[in-house]
Amino acid sequence: MFYTKFDLAGINLTVTATSKGIESILMNDQSDAPDGYKKLGKQAKEFFGVYDQLKEYFSGQRRKFDIPLDITVGTKFQKGVWQQLKKIPYGKTISYKDLAGKTGNPNAFRAAGSANGKNPIPIIIPCHRVINHNRGLGGFACGLDVKRKLLRIEHITWKE
Repeated sequence: MFYTKFDLAGINLTVTATSKGIESILMNDQSDAPDGYKKLGKQAKEFFGVYDQLKEYFSGQRRKFDIPLDITVGTKFQKGVWQQLKKIPYGKTISYKDLAGKTGNPNAFRAAGSANGKNPIPIIIPCHRVINHNRGLGGFACGLDVKRKLLRIEHITWKE
């Protein structure tokens, strides 16, 4: 298990991975590397292409990621929510209620919101595209400032 750290668009990122793919993206205050992970040096830029693809995303040049993922955490419900998040198109949003409906549990919008907040690979699995039904931001595990920044990159508007 490996990690690398870098800064893009003023956001401190720590990316962890196994030999199979990206395992997590931690941002800002969350960005301490987990115990037992080996820091990569020069080869970190090649880290499944994550640095280049995230840099392209932050500059507005990338809309989809083709990075291998290795998600070993999460319940069946959480993984179902994360699969639905991957289907939200660039520049579009859905509500927490819509997200719950897409999982087959239309009344589980709080649980869908909780699963959204536990997404281990934000940005690549675009949990920032989920907002309140009234177009308010809702929450974001990495902080609302980061969510605003990500939504601005995609030219998404919301209500404050």
